[in-house]
Amino acid sequence: MTDKNATPVTRLCTHTLTSLHYRDADLVQDLMGQKTFTEVMLMQILGRTPRPVDMRITDVVLIVLMEHGLTPSAIATRLIYMSAPENLQGAVSAGLLAVGSSFVGTMENCSRLLDRIMAADDPQAEAAAIAQHHKAQKSAVPGFGHHLHKPVDPRAYKLLELGRAEPELAGRQIQALELLSSAVDAAAGRPITINATGAVAALLGEIGVPTGVMRGFAVISRAAGLVAHIVEEQQSPSGRFIWDTVEHAIPYVGEGGR
Repeated sequence: MTDKNATPVTRLCTHTLTSLHYRDADLVQDLMGQKTFTEVMLMQILGRTPRPVDMRITDVVLIVLMEHGLTPSAIATRLIYMSAPENLQGAVSAGLLAVGSSFVGTMENCSRLLDRIMAADDPQAEAAAIAQHHKAQKSAVPGFGHHLHKPVDPRAYKLLELGRAEPELAGRQIQALELLSSAVDAAAGRPITINATGAVAALLGEIGVPTGVMRGFAVISRAAGLVAHIVEEQQSPSGRFIWDTVEHAIPYVGEGGR
């Protein structure tokens, strides 16, 4: 139990006049030119030396989450960049605010369900209860369904294929997701695709990423994608076109327009 009166400490980084350490590693001697960004990122976030399997899974997850076209996050970034081109970081941060429980960041919601299934005395019954609850609420089960990818989200099944091929992974989260998938299909009376963030939840869980941290991986990945959107905005501006399109597509119906 943490002592609330204790002085806070950090284990992430320290520096002297002539050196800088990330955890116990010397930045200049041990990391620069020796380790990849993914490897150092996992070392910092997980607090341990990452295994090769951790880096393979993380890399594919970051690639999957980086881009999905002109989504709300990309549109927000482009519009803010149009309004304040001197503030690149502001435009990226605006897009990152859209990483949440509806888009991009839904792996956290799905992972909570997988945690419940794995902790249950009867995992199959727990999965069925989750599916029935969401059916009764007429709400989508986090990690399932997609408005663009039908009948299946190809990203999800490739991710799960890659995860199953890793002998070092225990497979508990993947199995929990498969149980939940069967329960969701049964409750709906038809197949419902696992989506990319559902598969991401399982794979990040397999390498030991805590549920409450998973959305951070979406933030890291999508930030890179949003920088690419800014590059494209610099070369072929679309922000003004998006603004004009919305202004003409949504009519004013108040008294002042008559």
